[in-house]
Amino acid sequence: MLRSLVVSLFLAIPVSGLAQNADIQGPVSRVTLVELFTSEGCSSCPPAEKWLNETEARSDLWSRVVPVAFHVDYWDYIGWPDRFAAREHSKRQRTYREVGRIRGVYTPGFVVGGREWRGWFRDPTLKPQKAVDVGSISVDVRDGRFEARFEPTVEIRKSIELHVARLGFDLVTEVRAGENDGRTLEHGFVVLGWNRHRMNGVDGAFEVSGEVPAASNPAPREALAVWVGVPGDPFPIQAAGNWLMR
Repeated sequence: MLRSLVVSLFLAIPVSGLAQNADIQGPVSRVTLVELFTSEGCSSCPPAEKWLNETEARSDLWSRVVPVAFHVDYWDYIGWPDRFAAREHSKRQRTYREVGRIRGVYTPGFVVGGREWRGWFRDPTLKPQKAVDVGSISVDVRDGRFEARFEPTVEIRKSIELHVARLGFDLVTEVRAGENDGRTLEHGFVVLGWNRHRMNGVDGAFEVSGEVPAASNPAPREALAVWVGVPGDPFPIQAAGNWLMR
């Protein structure tokens, strides 16, 4: 399999040593987590990624809509290894299928608010979820560490975990093999790091602290997306996000 050097069209800054700060204050009403499962090895994916990139211009970005792009690894074998792909991303999509929330594993694949969205192929008009109060997420990020709190307005009977995804923007790849050979791909909302943390119940709320995940690749701009859910089920109960500042 041909392997070529990926060319980044920006000055690469070392990932380590960067102080990352953010103040995330999510609303009480449900925020829509928009997940795109994609791959640089998929010829059908660039239009979907272009559409996702355009959501950055939405006035309700982070307050009602939190987009993330999970690059999967199951197309790497066809000639172009996606530098953003991770096995964990593919596993999340497969888990959606295993629990019955999507019907198949494919790219580009959209999951909106924890539910499969095949309608994008007919009418790519994103309609955020109905405004239902579920509780608010607040996250304070200082120097690469975070303190998070989820205050639910609905009863939570099971243990929950916080997902923390580090997102990269203005990422450019010149593809030299595979289905997209010769194309220049522009990426945004790319999941560069992702981890999960079990939250502790404290006086009717849930709290946890930890480190912001490291970035697998440097990016000119970054953001943080967070959401809470039940272990073993990828469905997001609530989501939030904001830009990371250096």
